[in-house]
Amino acid sequence: MTHVSARRGAFYVSVAATAWGTGGAAGSLLFQTGGLGPLGVSLWRYLLGAVFLLVLARPVLRAINGRVLIAGVGMAVYQAAYFAAIAQSGVAVATVVTMGATPVFTALGSRFLLHERLGRTALAALAAALAGLALLTGESALQARASSMAGISFALISAAGYAGVTLFSRRHKDDDPRGMAIGGFLVGAVCLAPFALMEGVVPEVSWTSLGLLAYLGAVPTALAYGLFFRALTALRATTVSIISLGEAVGAALLGVALFGERLTPLAWCGCALLLAAVAVLASRADAA
Repeated sequence: MTHVSARRGAFYVSVAATAWGTGGAAGSLLFQTGGLGPLGVSLWRYLLGAVFLLVLARPVLRAINGRVLIAGVGMAVYQAAYFAAIAQSGVAVATVVTMGATPVFTALGSRFLLHERLGRTALAALAAALAGLALLTGESALQARASSMAGISFALISAAGYAGVTLFSRRHKDDDPRGMAIGGFLVGAVCLAPFALMEGVVPEVSWTSLGLLAYLGAVPTALAYGLFFRALTALRATTVSIISLGEAVGAALLGVALFGERLTPLAWCGCALLLAAVAVLASRADAA
């Protein structure tokens, strides 16, 4: 496996976060044009992501092992818990709690489980990124329907699952990252399949829905997770988690561009602060 430098790892996770930011828009369009629900979209996402990566690296199937199974179960947990949080508390609250709690859980786990020190740069970037996330999404969360404790609990479970996958993958950074991604997709798909089948998994066939499914499987899934697991071979888990918050900015900008959503001045300030935190951390990845 080719060694990845810290700078290149920061670039990889920045690209992954940008790609993830487009996944929500693609999923929303699939809800409208493909007749699929959240779990159906997630199932197709994982299956197609595995297919795209398998086309690129068929021999990697030999690398699937027990550690990959654990990562796959974790991926299924945080995906299912996130959608459960949305159902209970709405998108805004679920997103704020999940994305806000994930880097905190990761930082704590990284310090106490992996014994990775959090440098001053990373601490400052974490504080700035969380402040930016609050400015970007906090107003929407406050305007959303009253959040329930169940919804917040599911969001925290999702954050813990995502942090767990990040920490586990970092701990086993010498494993093949592409094999980890493929195995994670396949195991996650198996875990989600029973629930997705009850919801409905057969999309309405059209060029639009097929194109969206192909895009979702190729870019926010195969490309993004492939780069994410690759970045974890070079960067601390907390660094990867903080840079990943750039996903929120991409999603917000796509909402403005594609769905006519409007951002308040505070939200634009949050975008700028979040991007600044990510840019500083990415440029000083070696020091973080």
